[in-house]
Amino acid sequence: MQELRVVGVRVELPGNQPILLLKETQGERYLPIWIGAVEAAAIAFEQQGVRPARPMTHDLLREVITALGAELEAVHITEMRDGIYIAELVLGEERVVSARPSDAVALAVRTGAPIFGSEELLDEVGIEIPDEQEDEVEKFREFLDQISPEDFGAGSGSGGGSGGPA
Repeated sequence: MQELRVVGVRVELPGNQPILLLKETQGERYLPIWIGAVEAAAIAFEQQGVRPARPMTHDLLREVITALGAELEAVHITEMRDGIYIAELVLGEERVVSARPSDAVALAVRTGAPIFGSEELLDEVGIEIPDEQEDEVEKFREFLDQISPEDFGAGSGSGGGSGGPA
């Protein structure tokens, strides 16, 4: 497993499909995952420190996990099966719960839990960005600094199809 960090969320045009971009902490591969608008907003809200008046679903899940005396130890993005990414929430005492990567990452950014991608998955779908494209990554970071959660709106995309939301 390789540790990943959240680079951010962006909206791919012209289809307005949000993409979660993860990058190896000790490598050069990126893992792009198409996700739903709700999950994109949940990740962007947390990254930007936006606190809604009422807890979002991922905030509620964090509180439930804590109330049950468990802890999110890690998120594992393990494989792609029939075009769908598969992830797991690794809880204390060897408990593992299957989850969509978008939900798992939204929870991880709320708890500070590390995110890992399997070596096989990164070998299969990881993207290396050559040095000459590093300015594109910097432009992406600048885009993330300027975008607000409201830019995602409340759209469709609840997860999981072939190449669709995760």
